[in-house]
Order: sequence, then C-alpha cells, then structure tokens
Amino acid sequence: MYFVGLGLALMVMKYMEFGPVAGLSWIWVLSPFALAMAWWAWADASGYSAKRAMERELARKNDRINKNRANMGTLGKGKKR
Repeated sequence: MYFVGLGLALMVMKYMEFGPVAGLSWIWVLSPFALAMAWWAWADASGYSAKRAMERELARKNDRINKNRANMGTLGKGKKR
C-alpha cells in the first residue's frame, strides 16, 4: 500500500511540475506502481496474505470468546469440581 501512495504522490507532483520530480521521466514516476504489483503477486503466491488473514480472524475469534466469557462471569475462574 505504501508503494501505491508513493506512486500517487509522485504522479501528482509530476503532473503539477513540483520540485525535483518535474524533471524525472514518467518511467521513474510510475515505477512504484510496478513495485506494488510485484509485492502483491509475491504476497499472494507465497501465502503471506492468507496467513495474515487467518491470524486476524483468529485474533477476532479469541477476543469475541474472551468478551463473552467476561460477560458471563466465567473468565478468570478456575474449574469447579
């Protein structure tokens, strides 16, 4: 996502002819978009995206379980025999 933001900022600066970016070639200005595409392709191919999504879902599930236990008053109490 950082590459996309950088690409948008450089593109606007190039279009507005602002600062040193005005003298750069469009190839250099648009290169962060190619880097973003490469990153997303690698993240999807390596399973990085799926792993991160599963971690977020597990964290949400555990938070929901702990919240429900706290609301029922069973959180932190030991087993009753």
